Amino acid sequence: MTNPASGEHRFREIILPFIVFTAIWGSTWIVIRDQLGVVPPQWSVTYRFILAAAAMAVIARFKGHKLGLTRGGLGVALFIGVTQFCLNFNAVYLAERHVTSGVVATVFALLLIPNSLLAWAFLGQRPGLRFIASAGIAVVGIALMIVHELHDSRATTEQILVGIGLTVFGMLAASSSNVIQAREEARHMPMSVLLAWSMGIGAAIDAVVALVVAGPPVFDPRPAYWLGLAYLSLAASALAFSLYFPVVRKIGPGKAAYSSALVPIIAMALSTGLEGYRWTLLAGAGAALALGGMVLALSGGGKGRTTPR
Repeated sequence: MTNPASGEHRFREIILPFIVFTAIWGSTWIVIRDQLGVVPPQWSVTYRFILAAAAMAVIARFKGHKLGLTRGGLGVALFIGVTQFCLNFNAVYLAERHVTSGVVATVFALLLIPNSLLAWAFLGQRPGLRFIASAGIAVVGIALMIVHELHDSRATTEQILVGIGLTVFGMLAASSSNVIQAREEARHMPMSVLLAWSMGIGAAIDAVVALVVAGPPVFDPRPAYWLGLAYLSLAASALAFSLYFPVVRKIGPGKAAYSSALVPIIAMALSTGLEGYRWTLLAGAGAALALGGMVLALSGGGKGRTTPR
């Protein structure tokens, strides 16, 4: 007999946060697209994580946490700052200068593959047959969506290859960050403190990269730019990562990465209303398979670590 309290706890601790951060990240691709133009992408990333780090520091202090970290904690924060908040986001912003946000979001949906493999290698979370089968179904769906996006893309072959290459690089950087924060040495750190340091370190490195690559800071006077930046900093970074990383620790990086499979579907749905996006049979079939694979994987319960090593 199912314990109602257990179901309520699962909804509150896993399902509800999963819905929230997936919905937020599904909306960010259109916002990121608007950030590209006057401000070089390296500076947009820098501004984003300066604000996000400040917000996380305020949250940490509000919760009564001290902002200090041990040497080991600083090492974890440095790794996450470099991989997640520097390499990943710079790669994604640059990728959107070569291909559409739909292509970037759809390719990034393959995050569940490296997340699952790295979780197996470093966390001992061997994927079970159910998860492998469901992931296979989702990957086929994602592949169909990628084919659809590339078919509709006006980019040249060179632009497509560069855009996809940058997206894959960013995805691998994000995946390594997902796994390292789920390791035992990171689990004892308050999430808000870890994120404040990681985002702050990422922002500092982003600023150095921006100075070298793009020159002095550039600012866009449009209110839309700053409203978009506030949304990306506070909702898509401070809030979403505060919800995402705890879910990764509870159900494993592989299952948590199914959010990335839903993101392009949400992005396409929003684009339908905001940009006149037209669905095709290929895109619809891909979305249905991606959703079906996710439902099959997440309906199995547990932590996504069927065979601990």
